[in-house]
Amino acid sequence: MQQLQTKLSKGSPQTDTYSPPVTTRSVKRLTSTALEVVQCRFSNDIAAMHLRHLVLPCLDPGLTLRFYRDVLQLPVHGNTVRIGWSTLECVQAQHPVGSAHLAFNVAPSRFQAAAQWIGARATLLSDPHGRKHFALDGAWQSHSVYFGGPDGAVLELIARNALQDAAAGEGQFRGEELLCLSEIGLPSHNVEVVTRSLAHHFGLRPFAPPLEGIAALGDDHGLLIVVDRRRRWFPQQRQLPWADGLRISVDAPEPGLRLRDAQGWELLAA
Repeated sequence: MQQLQTKLSKGSPQTDTYSPPVTTRSVKRLTSTALEVVQCRFSNDIAAMHLRHLVLPCLDPGLTLRFYRDVLQLPVHGNTVRIGWSTLECVQAQHPVGSAHLAFNVAPSRFQAAAQWIGARATLLSDPHGRKHFALDGAWQSHSVYFGGPDGAVLELIARNALQDAAAGEGQFRGEELLCLSEIGLPSHNVEVVTRSLAHHFGLRPFAPPLEGIAALGDDHGLLIVVDRRRRWFPQQRQLPWADGLRISVDAPEPGLRLRDAQGWELLAA
């Protein structure tokens, strides 16, 4: 839990006393956080968290697609990148873009090979102490390296000990071994309110005990990292979080559910 706190610099998120609505098929707008939930229903916990599809606004979609194709060695079809069971759709941004955070799962037995592979192909990001490899304990039980992507993105390869049975290659690592899109960073005015809404309407539960201004929801297969909009991304702690225009589709018990945040991102139940 302490390691999770180091992912982001300190800040003081706003607070709110919002309680989730109890009616079905309602529409609620939370004026204090400008969070809107459309077609609200009671939801059961999901069996596993899969981040199925992400729409990512880009300054230059072609440049971003070439990065995923040539640097990360991922298959690209039209404007869509495939990462295991996840797809990433690059679209033309209509507004200024900032630093998005995305992470990709790798098999635990392949972490060292994956770290060497990405270190030779992209710029690894270090923390203020110069460290580039990070091990998390507690609920995380993981190893990570971070690297820079197009439009100032903070990208991460993460190996989670809980996924020991994940398919693994041999020899030199290749991009086709990336298992899935496993984390998406979502800034908000009020982390606590968003966390409650995601739990109530999407069945998402905290992955680890929440800390001030940060909450991870989901499981080892997929996590939404909800952060205070004033916190800066780990490990460099320079870039403010950005997600304006991101559209995320996840597995959920009630397809059609949609949640919008004032920071411009939207979550859809697939």
